[in-house]
Amino acid sequence: MITRAIIPAAGFGTRFLPASKAIPKELIPVVDKPTIQYVVEEAVEAGIREILIIISKGKEAICSHFESNPELENLLLKKGKHETLEAMKKLSHLARIQYAYQEEMKGLGDAILCARTFASSEPVAILLGDTILHAQGPVSPLQSMVDLHNQTNGSVIALRKVPLHMVSQYGVVSGKPISKRITRIEGLIEKPPREQAPSQLAVSARYIVTPGLFEKLDTTPPGVGGEIQITDALHALAQSEPVFGLAFEGARLDIGNQLEFIKSNLLMGLEDPRMKEPLWDFIQSLKQP
Repeated sequence: MITRAIIPAAGFGTRFLPASKAIPKELIPVVDKPTIQYVVEEAVEAGIREILIIISKGKEAICSHFESNPELENLLLKKGKHETLEAMKKLSHLARIQYAYQEEMKGLGDAILCARTFASSEPVAILLGDTILHAQGPVSPLQSMVDLHNQTNGSVIALRKVPLHMVSQYGVVSGKPISKRITRIEGLIEKPPREQAPSQLAVSARYIVTPGLFEKLDTTPPGVGGEIQITDALHALAQSEPVFGLAFEGARLDIGNQLEFIKSNLLMGLEDPRMKEPLWDFIQSLKQP
């Protein structure tokens, strides 16, 4: 069983400046909830009970979001806003949430190493704190990944097929298909040029990793951008133990990208019964000359 998750949220969010200068990009809302709350809720729904969020100096507001606020709760109680009050109370009881600091911005791989003690000697889930996976169907990608890990005892990476012109934005995998959705991964490469991409299957913000990943990260040199890349460590791991890719159908909502952020709010807003119809009417009105 996977009961622990790591959520890296230490990056500066340079792609979303100036909005992310004072507000952690992970707290920028999609409809009415911060992005990282969707991520935490996804983990909890998949059976995660303990979460370590990796932050950096200046991102303590993330901690505040998941902590109780008695003064606010008392105010909501006095005003009779019971539904909102229950939502606020739920935040501080979603899971056992801890925090660790990444002292230097040396890459996602380095951020994951900050969680080594927390992970102990167990497989753990890793969910990027600025990305929502919007799946088609009732089962989340993470839950499907947990199920595959339980069947294989191997590491599992979420994959999504992307257009060829976009492969240079992601980690890309090579391997042998086992079924329509599952690939036995043989190699990974971070942000390859289009002509060097081994496939169009891109790594998509969710991982379940065995303890062996931390051993590989220990010896992983800086890669693309001069940073320690988890993609490089996973490539090394795939040479010594089973690593599987699980393709999901749906959207990867990357909140660090302005256009994707707008698309995310439209997509999630159209699923919200409170605003679906008026929002759709507004979108339709934009098509008029």
